[in-house]
Amino acid sequence: MRALLVNPPRFQGIPVIREERCEITERYSVLEPYSLLQIGALLRQSGVEVRLADLNGFDQDYGELRRVLAAFKPEAVIFRFTPTTFDHDMRTASMVKDIDKSIWTIGICWTLRTMPRSVLDQAPDLDFYVRQDYELVVPELVQVLIGRGDMNAVKGLAFRKGEEVVANGPPSEPADYDLLPLPAFDLLPSLDPYFITAPAGKPFSIIYTSKGCPFHCSFCTMAGTPWKPKSADKVVEELRYLKDRYRLRTASFFDETFTLNRKRVESIAQALIDEDMEIHWYCNTRAHLVDKALLQRMHSAGCRGISYGIESGSQAILDLAEKSLNVEQARNAILWSKQAGIKVLCSFIIGLPGENWKTVGETIAFVRETLPTSAQFNVAVPYPGTGLYRQIYGESGSEVDFRLLCQDKAVAGTTEMTPAELDHARLLAYRALYLNPSWWLTNIMHVVKNPDDFELAFRYALKVANNYVLRGMENAH
Repeated sequence: MRALLVNPPRFQGIPVIREERCEITERYSVLEPYSLLQIGALLRQSGVEVRLADLNGFDQDYGELRRVLAAFKPEAVIFRFTPTTFDHDMRTASMVKDIDKSIWTIGICWTLRTMPRSVLDQAPDLDFYVRQDYELVVPELVQVLIGRGDMNAVKGLAFRKGEEVVANGPPSEPADYDLLPLPAFDLLPSLDPYFITAPAGKPFSIIYTSKGCPFHCSFCTMAGTPWKPKSADKVVEELRYLKDRYRLRTASFFDETFTLNRKRVESIAQALIDEDMEIHWYCNTRAHLVDKALLQRMHSAGCRGISYGIESGSQAILDLAEKSLNVEQARNAILWSKQAGIKVLCSFIIGLPGENWKTVGETIAFVRETLPTSAQFNVAVPYPGTGLYRQIYGESGSEVDFRLLCQDKAVAGTTEMTPAELDHARLLAYRALYLNPSWWLTNIMHVVKNPDDFELAFRYALKVANNYVLRGMENAH
């Protein structure tokens, strides 16, 4: 079989991230389609001929897809889509069927996994919807298409059977991430287009060292999912490959909660120190899963930035959202990280249940006090399958148009605030940070102490001006 992997074009000229929890438009990040690279490596193991068209990464349009389809003549096309770019992304399936109706079309989206009927009803040219665990589902599905196996046995898959939509249950066991082959990075012409937040520190790549998060935050699409780690040896093997082949300078560990297992983090850090790879890396984690000693060790191993999901400066909001975090832990994590020489990105959510102008003020006060290196303020999004979704729409969710679920424009208010007020509060929070002289001075002093960060800081400052002054933070985070 020949399979074409497709990362669809940018949406209205804006780059799109199509990776599990981050299925969003993002004006200032262009990420490798890591999941497609992983699928490519898995399919090769079973003898499938694979090609990749990263139209998003290389800023190509659907005309390029038509050219690749005509030249490669695939038997299956596998692509990712997001809720807010749904119709745009589904042009992939429509173009395939327009060229040859016998080509199988396979779409992947994590966020809409609880809405298989809605997805397939609104995407007539999509044959199969991979709802979760693509590492297991896609290879099994391809084997069935080749003629080996039963479609009903492929867990995590949805498809049509006459007028009926069949949604098979989830896989009984998660993938063993240490048994996965290295992603097929060679499918990419180069790493040149890719960066996160600002185009500095290239060559750059994202890497998953684990997936899943056992915590139960009400707003999160990954809440309560099994944690699937790679061993320290497996992580270092991937970094070594990228360093040797692509001269990798910067990596973003794209895990939901990188420091969930302290011993694993220490092992990864020690290996990076021992091999002296000279790779700077960033990660995401929870504020209560770090301490001074661990942060200092991570910095010695090349960690230069951590993203913390703080969500709110109000303890009442954190408790209602089942965040399992207190404000003091958040404050300490920011302070300790900066003391260790690590930049801090804090993510906040405006509009969680219980939000009012008082709690918004507490969040803004927290930001002014802690002065994280950077921050993003998103409005609360009731993603399908989350506790927040059920709170707002009930179990059926019949009221929601998933195309409107974006993080820069509220679709639902709280008891005391309208969606318009939440959007305004979001802009006020950005104003409180960006117009704060102390914040600018703190970041300038960081660059003075760390001149290697000058290019990143300069480009980030341009991004701030462009996003806030010219675009009003639309399609930006």
